[in-house]
Amino acid sequence: MIKTFIISLFFASSVLAQLPETDIWLFKIEKKENVYLYTNPLNVTHRIGYDNQPTFSLDGKSILYVVIDSTKQADIYQYNINKKATLNLTKSEVAEYSPTRLPNGLGFSCVVVEKDSSQRVWKFNFDGKFHSIAHEGTDSIGYHTWLNSDTLLYYKLTNPHSLRVLNVKSNEDYWLCDHPTRAFKKTGLSSNFMYAMKDSIHTEFRLYSPALRESKVYTTYPTVNEDFIWHPELGLIKSENADLIRYNDQTNKWEVLFSFSNLGIKKITRFVFDNRTKQLAIVSNL
Repeated sequence: MIKTFIISLFFASSVLAQLPETDIWLFKIEKKENVYLYTNPLNVTHRIGYDNQPTFSLDGKSILYVVIDSTKQADIYQYNINKKATLNLTKSEVAEYSPTRLPNGLGFSCVVVEKDSSQRVWKFNFDGKFHSIAHEGTDSIGYHTWLNSDTLLYYKLTNPHSLRVLNVKSNEDYWLCDHPTRAFKKTGLSSNFMYAMKDSIHTEFRLYSPALRESKVYTTYPTVNEDFIWHPELGLIKSENADLIRYNDQTNKWEVLFSFSNLGIKKITRFVFDNRTKQLAIVSNL
């Protein structure tokens, strides 16, 4: 039986050629008179191909992201912001996706599609050298984030897809919901986080406390969209075509925060914000 593995964690190898052409843009974010502005737009990839899933290093001096090259190999690359230099970190024979900063800031983890089509989270040093597998017994992982050094929140490729919480030391693994979006974000220094559930017509955003194991609805949006972030000052921000929009919990309304259509950007998928350096990275479909 021919096995097909998941690309960008959901594309089968038979449709790899249909992956979207994407670029990663970098911006500085400024606040003037209570208005947020973006400045210094820079297309850091600017090539034909798949460049996606960006995340900032702990010091904000580099971006880690996924590159699928002309040989269909997926590796984790590093873009040095000051030097404007790009480096292939992993250079492996397996496929790596979803680079995620480790809680201690000393390396990163990513989902690796192994030679037998297993999908597990591996840990790497920042020089790209393999460190360890986060949890040997947990497979079929699509996306992940760390709530703390021991707790992994992950999207499991079950039928239906589900969101789960795993303690990698105690091995406790519990189900949270079915039909999640691929985005889930911590909302502060604690392990509390936001996740979203979707159906065919809308997206429901929920806040969750692992300590209490309780969730509550935060808000909804009348279209299905996978990607959002939680900003320490602005709260919930999501993408909608060429805009980033935020939910104002004072007025209970969504409002446009940034529009990037003037740069020729038509659709934003993933995006990430670094609060320390006030930088924003977005993924634009070409």
